[in-house]
Amino acid sequence: MQEWWSSLEIFDKVLWCIAVPASLIFVVESVMTFIGMDSHGGLDVDFDGDLGSGDVESSPFQLFTFRNFINFFLGFSWTAIAFRSLIPSQAILVLVSAIAGAGLVAAVMYMFYGLSRMQQSGNMDITQAVGKTAEIYLTVPGFKNGLGKVHVQVQGTLRELDAITEGETLPSGALVRVIGVVEDRILLVGIA
Repeated sequence: MQEWWSSLEIFDKVLWCIAVPASLIFVVESVMTFIGMDSHGGLDVDFDGDLGSGDVESSPFQLFTFRNFINFFLGFSWTAIAFRSLIPSQAILVLVSAIAGAGLVAAVMYMFYGLSRMQQSGNMDITQAVGKTAEIYLTVPGFKNGLGKVHVQVQGTLRELDAITEGETLPSGALVRVIGVVEDRILLVGIA
């Protein structure tokens, strides 16, 4: 090993000194990400860069983070090591490696952006039920004399929600139309 190391040029030694630590940090970050240890709290090592927006937290594009620096150096160093014998000019090799490092950063950012778009908050906007057809699940007493339950499709999910009616009693299985929302959580329904 010492023979191999001493036979390397300074440029190659620098590349290996970048590649090995960047690879180790990348592996640790990856493991921590997949077991959930990189979530909020603990040590925050991100250096956020604001590229035009006044609010960094609302911007999905955070370029200057520790993860992105590691990804850049990982792509840069391993590309330079892989193409060292194919590209004789060090300047061109550095340029190609920098492009590869930037490409890796962009790919990882795009991947995390895509994953973040798949998140759902779990919050339901009950007002989106207004105007939709619902099915009575539990009888809705007439003239606002009590609560019943309806099944209605809200935000792509079948929900069971409390309901009242201003008219006659609505029996189980009847189809109704959602007319409005009362007290921010109860649906007002009527004959469809």
